[in-house]
Amino acid sequence: MAVTALSRTENAFASSAPDALPVPRPVSSPASAGAAARRSRAASIGLWTAQVLLAALFVFAGINKLLGLQEEMIRQFARIGLGTWFRYFVGTLELAGGLGLLIPRLSGLAALALAGVMVGAIFTHILVLPPVYFAAFPAIFAAGFLLIARARRSEIRTLLARIRPS
Repeated sequence: MAVTALSRTENAFASSAPDALPVPRPVSSPASAGAAARRSRAASIGLWTAQVLLAALFVFAGINKLLGLQEEMIRQFARIGLGTWFRYFVGTLELAGGLGLLIPRLSGLAALALAGVMVGAIFTHILVLPPVYFAAFPAIFAAGFLLIARARRSEIRTLLARIRPS
């Protein structure tokens, strides 16, 4: 619950100028500050947990594509019709993105990149690899990566500011 208070200068200003209305400002209580800190810590732990789990999944998926560990996956990439290079390309993106999720400065950008890979997977499942309902899995992952990128937007801005020429 926010309580409003007026500073001494605002009260003095209000008494000297009868037309001016004082502007109330919120004052937080120590109890609400502690609750906000606990929520912030819980959100950070939850975000890192999601990142670590997704990183493990996508590092494994990337290695799987690079080494061709599953015959079904190799057949699916053959059905796409872009050649073996495309399987290596997607595997490299997934491996790099998965590792990037674990690096604090790169985690937001890695999440954006993996969301892009998932958008490509959605279109591939809709247009080339039926059944269409398989597009739901990359759609769920894309939504998760976009949430991570949104939560890590300050890291993305900082990174882009560093690499942008002045």
